[in-house]
Amino acid sequence: MGQQVYIFDTTLRDGEQVPGCKLNTKEKLELALKLEALGVDIIEAGFPISSPGDFESVEQIAKAVKNATVCGLSRAVQKDIEVAAQALKYARRPRIHTGIGTSDYHIKAKFNATQDEILTRAVQAVKLARNFTDDVEFYAEDAGRTENGYLARVIEAVIAAGATVVNIPDTTGYCLPHQYGEKIAYLKNNVPNIDKAVISCHCHNDLGLATANAIAGVINGARQIECTINGLGERAGNTSLEEVVMILQQHKDLGFYTQVQTQQLNPISREVSDVMRMPVQPNKAIVGANAFSHSSGIHQDGFLKDAQTYEIINPEEVGAEGSKIVLTARSGRSALAHRFQKLGYQYNRNDIDILYQSFLQVADRKKEVEESDLHAMAKAYTPEPAMA
Repeated sequence: MGQQVYIFDTTLRDGEQVPGCKLNTKEKLELALKLEALGVDIIEAGFPISSPGDFESVEQIAKAVKNATVCGLSRAVQKDIEVAAQALKYARRPRIHTGIGTSDYHIKAKFNATQDEILTRAVQAVKLARNFTDDVEFYAEDAGRTENGYLARVIEAVIAAGATVVNIPDTTGYCLPHQYGEKIAYLKNNVPNIDKAVISCHCHNDLGLATANAIAGVINGARQIECTINGLGERAGNTSLEEVVMILQQHKDLGFYTQVQTQQLNPISREVSDVMRMPVQPNKAIVGANAFSHSSGIHQDGFLKDAQTYEIINPEEVGAEGSKIVLTARSGRSALAHRFQKLGYQYNRNDIDILYQSFLQVADRKKEVEESDLHAMAKAYTPEPAMA
C-alpha cells in the first residue's frame, strides 16, 4: 500500500483569493461537503479574521464536516489566532494554521525585524494556538527563498512549541524542483525533532512548477500537499489537486497513496469552475476538455489499436466522459472509419479511401469535422457495387 500523503485542500481559502472568485457561505459550505466526499484529509475553510463572512463560512463548515479536519488560517497575531479558534469551536477535528514570513525579504521589508524576533513571534503563535487545539500547523511564509540554516532553526523551535504540521511554502513559485526537494531533505536531516511533525508542501505556480515542486517535496520526505481544485489561487495559482493525486496514483513505484476518490475529479472540477466562474483551460491536465481528445492521425491510429499507446489514464478513472476522436485535417483514415462505424455506416477500405478525399476538403475548410458533415458525406456517396 505504501505511505499516505495527506491532501490539504485550500480551494476555499487560497483558491478563493482569485479576483472575481469570491464565494458566499452557502457556496462554500456546498463545496466543502463535496471536498469531504472527494476524500481530502484537510479542508482549509477560510481566514476567519479577514471578514465576518469568512468567519461565518468557517464556523458553518466546522459544524457540517464530519470526517475531514477543518482548518482556519491566521497570522502570528494573538487576535487572529483567538478568532480562528472561535470559528473552529464546533469542528470535530479543528486545526489552526498560523505562521509568519521567514525570508530576508519578509523579515526586513515587511516586518522591519530581525531573525531572532521573528523566531520568537513564531514560537509564541504556536504556543497560543496549542491552547485551543492539539492540531497546529505552522507556515514559514516564503520558505522557498529562506536560507536553509535559519529555516531549520525556526522549524525546530515551532515543533518544540507544539506544531504538529510544518508548512514549507514556495510562496512566490520561485524554486526549481531539485531546489525545493533539497530544502525538504535538508529539514529532514538537520531538524532533530522533525519526526514529531508532518512536513507539508505549499507550492505556487508562478513558473509553472507547482506540481513538480510538490512531488519533489514528497519524494524527499514531505507527507502533506496543499493544493486546490483546477490549480486555482493567487496570481498563477497553486498546486493542482487533480495533478498531484494522479501522479502519485500513476507512479505507484514511488510508494505513496492518497484517500482521494479519483472518479470524482472531473465532476468536482466542473462544479468549482461553475461556482467560481473560472473556466478551465482546454489543455489542462486531467480535467481539461481536451485531456482525452485525439486529433492527429498518427495518435488516432495508435489509440484505436490500443488506448494505452497515447493514454496513460483511463478517462473513467478520473470521471471524464471518455476519450474523443476529433476529426480535423490532421486526422487519418482509421479515425474516419471509426467515426463512420459509430454512426452506423458499414464501409470497406476502398469506400474509406474515396470518402477520405472529400473528408479532407471539408476538413481544410473547417476547424473540426462534425457528425452532420459525416452524414452529408455518406448521403452524397454511392459505393461501387461489389464485383460478381
